Amino acid sequence: MTSSTTQVLDTFAEHLRELTLPLPVDGAEQARAEGRAALSQLADHVTPRLESLDAPLLVVIGGSTGAGKSTLVNALVGAPVSRSGAIRPTTRRPVLLHHPADEPWFTGSRILPGLARVHAGEARDPEAPGAKDTTGDIDPATSLELHAETRIPQGLALLDAPDIDSVAAGNRELARQLLRAADLWLFVTTANRYADAVPWEVLRTAAERDVTVDVVMNRIPDRPGVAEELAEDLRGMLERQGIEVEHLFLVPETTLDDEGMLPPAVITELQDHFTALAADGEGRRRIARRTLAGAVDGLAASAGQIAEHAAVQDAERQRLRDEAVAAFSGSRERIDEALGDGSLLRGEVLARWQDVVGTGEFFRGVESMVTRARDRLGQMLSGRPAPAVAAEQALGTGLVHVVIDETARGAERADAAWRASAAGRSLAEGHDLSRIPDGYAEEVQAAVRAWQGDVLELVRAEGADRRTKARLMSLGVNAVGVALMVVVFASTAFIPTGLEVGAGAATAVVGQRLLEAVFGDDAVRRMAKAARESLTGRLDALVAGRSAPFLERLDALGGEGSAEDLRSDADALAQLAREIREDGAAPASAAGPDVTAEPTAPAEPPAPAEPVARPEEDA
Repeated sequence: MTSSTTQVLDTFAEHLRELTLPLPVDGAEQARAEGRAALSQLADHVTPRLESLDAPLLVVIGGSTGAGKSTLVNALVGAPVSRSGAIRPTTRRPVLLHHPADEPWFTGSRILPGLARVHAGEARDPEAPGAKDTTGDIDPATSLELHAETRIPQGLALLDAPDIDSVAAGNRELARQLLRAADLWLFVTTANRYADAVPWEVLRTAAERDVTVDVVMNRIPDRPGVAEELAEDLRGMLERQGIEVEHLFLVPETTLDDEGMLPPAVITELQDHFTALAADGEGRRRIARRTLAGAVDGLAASAGQIAEHAAVQDAERQRLRDEAVAAFSGSRERIDEALGDGSLLRGEVLARWQDVVGTGEFFRGVESMVTRARDRLGQMLSGRPAPAVAAEQALGTGLVHVVIDETARGAERADAAWRASAAGRSLAEGHDLSRIPDGYAEEVQAAVRAWQGDVLELVRAEGADRRTKARLMSLGVNAVGVALMVVVFASTAFIPTGLEVGAGAATAVVGQRLLEAVFGDDAVRRMAKAARESLTGRLDALVAGRSAPFLERLDALGGEGSAEDLRSDADALAQLAREIREDGAAPASAAGPDVTAEPTAPAEPPAPAEPVARPEEDA
């Protein structure tokens, strides 16, 4: 195995571990389960098999409840090593049988690393750790029971799995996990249950992933022609479903002995097949390579499917983000409208401004108003600056109310939009996102005061030369600053364009003429532009702060953008599967445990024994 091959698998595993799929959209739970299964198969089968094609072939014996899997395993070993009986489920802790010389391959975590190892002696010792009888448990097993048996040919291992249709959901999932770890699946069914739906669902999955499958039809009635008829029907069903089966073994109904064991003669064909397979190193590698390539192809398909679900998650996140951004963008636009349409210059602000400029006859000629305003402002230098300060405060208070009201409406719109979908509700659940945060009003007030300070600083800086300073001092910095604020508020989009129309137009005219009288037309435009930019920045920050709780909920999900990574993984895995299938291009076996001589090939297998009657057994 090359380092680039290892990197393909490691990268895919890393992407799966980082995957979250947190939003409750259609298919999310299925995709999460698919990701868990893919990680399990990588660790349980694909990576260890790719590293060691010469390791013993793992034959997983699976099937439906009561198909006789455990009894069949016991017959292959010649001793009752796996539980069988009438109480379901019988097989809880999976049992792995191997030749003693192959033990180093299985005692560590090379395959099925999530299952602790329990040796047969420990399992039977009630005082040994992990030896508790789980007959009444409903939780899936967390350990793998190892049996070293000389009757198991070297180069082969048998794993007795829980029922694929077990009454315990955990056992069903464990059975599928073990089947995903198989190099060869020995599917056990019975003469009266081979058409059940659940096994065929699993068989179709095996076919899709090109798993090598052998089938045992158990408990065939001892009547002439029945075995042939059932075998023909089963082969037809397999063919119609597109399921390729390497071998079909027929086991007759027969009587069990006092230990619940089958007569050895009825499983001779199966026993000889495993013996021959164990002796055929190249045949084992062929099966291992075929199943491995199919598993990697299956992982490529899983990567593509999970990528599509990740893309759906990304799209849903973006939709929720767009809804929140749109709600607060609307708030920001309405704040600008309130500032630009003159609505802030009504009521208290207008009254305070008239106190500043002394406009008892407010609409009687702009020039005369400017003259009277200048005279009145000059009088304020004698110690009466209160009207300018009051006007400044009124402007600030009006702006604070606009910002708080509009951002509150934005939060309400964003919250309502999110709660209209399951994904949005999952993010909003337990959080009152529409509530005005504690201290937000003080934050707005501080920002507005800071902006007014910026404006006064602009006025001071522009009036720094001697001639302008004299005019400025004759009017007062606060009064001129208020005039600049009035112009900013009353000008369309904050840009002075001369004699504005609409609400507050005359107010703005007075302010602008006063400013032009002090600084000149170009300076006024420059100052208004700078004041606008300063205010824009502070308003943007205030609205962004109000929208932050929404966007932070999205940012906390993490894992965005994983779809493209998984699509790349799918392409790389598909290429790896093609390489595994190519003769001579399969990865070289990495060094493994010291597995010595291959067993010798058996003589010509004897003809199957004549079936003898036996009662129905449940294992």
